[in-house]
Amino acid sequence: MVQKDGTGSAPGKAKDGSAIPVASMVESIVGCKWSIRLLQLCADGHSRPSVLLRACPGLSAKVMNERLRKMIRFGIVRRTVFGEKPPVEVEYRLTPFGRRFLRILDEVRRLQEVVDNKTMSESAETEEEAIRSGRLTRR
Repeated sequence: MVQKDGTGSAPGKAKDGSAIPVASMVESIVGCKWSIRLLQLCADGHSRPSVLLRACPGLSAKVMNERLRKMIRFGIVRRTVFGEKPPVEVEYRLTPFGRRFLRILDEVRRLQEVVDNKTMSESAETEEEAIRSGRLTRR
């Protein structure tokens, strides 16, 4: 038997049905070093809790479960339980909203790479100015 274990609400919705601001989600996820790593592992196809834990030396099961629960609440990750009695199998998978959310984090990573490598060229700055003025659209 397969059970979906989630809030059942739409992504970005609190239990009471009110909208959770995306800025709050980003702050909550980016505010913990483990959340980003767990999201990346889920994006790479790692879905079992034991695999996630082994891939993050120093991460405790308690913190991992807290972070995954928060991502479930935000609608970023979906938890699926296979089986009715122990031992059950649990998987965590990115939702479509989670894949979209991951693009925000990818853009933050790319920006950090630009800052680290000091590769922000004048052409890139000119492109950004053109986008702001409406002469050019984003790719």
